[in-house]
Amino acid sequence: MLNLDTHVLIYALAGQLTAKEQRLLESDSWSISCISLWEISKLVQLGRIEVDLDGAELTRLLSRVHTWPLTLDICRSIHDLDFKGDPADEIIAATSLVHRVPLVTRDRQLNRSRIIPLAR
Repeated sequence: MLNLDTHVLIYALAGQLTAKEQRLLESDSWSISCISLWEISKLVQLGRIEVDLDGAELTRLLSRVHTWPLTLDICRSIHDLDFKGDPADEIIAATSLVHRVPLVTRDRQLNRSRIIPLAR
């Protein structure tokens, strides 16, 4: 199973994955942190992306994706991260850490982490 950063999920929905991301995502099942759902909704609200939150395409995609809840273990592990930044990124990274699920991300800060399990 892979944990997708919010933007990778958005790129998958838009058909804008890199070749490497496409290979990774084709080879395993997907998961996301629950905060990614909030981030997508917020990005739509702010007009930064166009996604139909009620549309069949998003519903179909999300039906195939495991959503990790925010738990106390995840909140605790945020303190162990080797970076500080956007709270949503911290939750996403901590989710990968707690559940030992490789993260797929384009975020430079997350990719430089030495403790987050990353999909390569």
